[in-house]
Amino acid sequence: MVSNNSERSGEFLLEMSNINKSFPGVKALDNVNLKVRPHSIHALMGENGAGKSTLLKCLFGIYQKDSGSILFQGKEIDFHSAKEALENGISMVHPGVKPGMQRSGDGQHVAGALSH
Repeated sequence: MVSNNSERSGEFLLEMSNINKSFPGVKALDNVNLKVRPHSIHALMGENGAGKSTLLKCLFGIYQKDSGSILFQGKEIDFHSAKEALENGISMVHPGVKPGMQRSGDGQHVAGALSH
């Protein structure tokens, strides 16, 4: 879902603020923040179990965050499926996939390529 009533213009393509996600017995994400500027390349790095994939799965609609907010192109988003994320310009390369270094022509896709 993209919320049109919470548009904000800003310098960031993506803003994930205070993202929390828990699973039974495990707090996977604890107030995580991530900001991505347009036309830039970012990497999420960390040990196994650090929450990298969980954070991106919350962005992509595979997992539902427990709390926090996600802004993409200044609009609040809360996707409930990968299909919905794709329809709104967000894609994800899942762990274990080894793509070539490719970026979309318009720079509007956020792709996470993580190897564990």
